[in-house]
Amino acid sequence: MLTAILKWILFALAITATAWIIPGIRVENFLSAMFVCLILALINVFIKPFLEIITLPINIMTLGIFSLVLNALLLMFAGWVAPGFEVEGFLSGLFGSIVLSLFAIIIDKVQIEKTA
Repeated sequence: MLTAILKWILFALAITATAWIIPGIRVENFLSAMFVCLILALINVFIKPFLEIITLPINIMTLGIFSLVLNALLLMFAGWVAPGFEVEGFLSGLFGSIVLSLFAIIIDKVQIEKTA
């Protein structure tokens, strides 16, 4: 339980850092970033798998590059749904999703090394 809360806080910090790094992404405060984490988790669990199946032919033709487009669109959708979080355009969503993915890799690595 404590690990999940720590991971949630780290991802909220990652969203805040992404908003600081990428122009066009704004987070009002840390509470909004925590809420965005919840929204993104729900999107990744319920919406993303369905969209990945639908876009599988395009993803195969582009050798997986379309996944970046899908991640950017889902981040923009989170910006539309979550109050206090804004993604201005597609390029901001694209670069923001790339930066968030890099932060996610780092957070998962740190957690694996800590528990191992």
